[in-house]
Amino acid sequence: MSQRSIDADRPIDAPSPTLGGPGVMAAVRRGFLATRPPFLIAAVTPVATGTAWAGAAFHRFDGLSFGLALAVVLLAHAAANVYNDVGDDITGADPGNFDRIYPYTGGSRFIQSGLLSRGQMARLALGLAVGALLLGTALAVLRGPGVIWLGCAGLGLGLLYSLPGVQLSARGLGEATVAIAFGVLPVLGSVWLQTGFVDLGALLLCIPVSSWAAAILVINEVPDVVADRRAHKRTLVVRWGVSGARWIYCGLVMITLAASASAIAERFLPLWYAMPAVAFAGAGLLAARGITARRSQRPKLKRSIEVTLAIHALGCLTLITAILMNRRG
Repeated sequence: MSQRSIDADRPIDAPSPTLGGPGVMAAVRRGFLATRPPFLIAAVTPVATGTAWAGAAFHRFDGLSFGLALAVVLLAHAAANVYNDVGDDITGADPGNFDRIYPYTGGSRFIQSGLLSRGQMARLALGLAVGALLLGTALAVLRGPGVIWLGCAGLGLGLLYSLPGVQLSARGLGEATVAIAFGVLPVLGSVWLQTGFVDLGALLLCIPVSSWAAAILVINEVPDVVADRRAHKRTLVVRWGVSGARWIYCGLVMITLAASASAIAERFLPLWYAMPAVAFAGAGLLAARGITARRSQRPKLKRSIEVTLAIHALGCLTLITAILMNRRG
């Protein structure tokens, strides 16, 4: 086999060097891709879930509030993604990560590839955070000062997740932080924006969204465990080991299934949702079998990461559909 064929078969393990170069449009493209846009679906789906519940259960929908909330959460999530790269570069977690599964783990690699400096990434994160705060202020004018507390809580958790010195991700709190910031807060906050209150249905429906988001983080931490341990980033996978990560992941799967069953029993979701709920749980348990640190099993782990991402995306879309189809008179 020729060297060219060997190189062609190698997976791309870093951003394309073609992203470099001068020009405003090139800079804008780099900035956009540095936010890791494929992962921003985790900002869209919880807002859509909460808004769908408010509309279906209480016939409340304000398009402007929804649009502003969605923009705020997207900017806050993008800021957290970019600043996570800054924090992990400072602590050495990303530069020393040679076992990553790109593009899912190990950060965007923009700093390590020289496409953007640490300072540029920090300024980008700050700009995105300021944008989120400005739009949040506009939303507060419409819906009251309570929005400010919700926004600051979400943005604060996203940044404190990576901030050196605090770094919730290194204290065994990162997984809970993600569950709250990309599940509980945006789902319940979206319901509150539309209705002015939060009910039992919203509380139950935020659990699957939160658990699916946390499961992504848990499985993504597995290939990074050696680099994280070396950088003293004591995630739950570092603390509990790979076998512990498998149990945590399975626990999240079962919590999701139990919450879905409770929502069906309370008639917050239609009976037919039991079928996809069981299917997603089955897919999650199968994905858990791929959680391994063995290098020979790395393709299996990558497939499990991809299945986990698919469960989150398809699970949220199915949940939203079920909410809307169960619209109560």
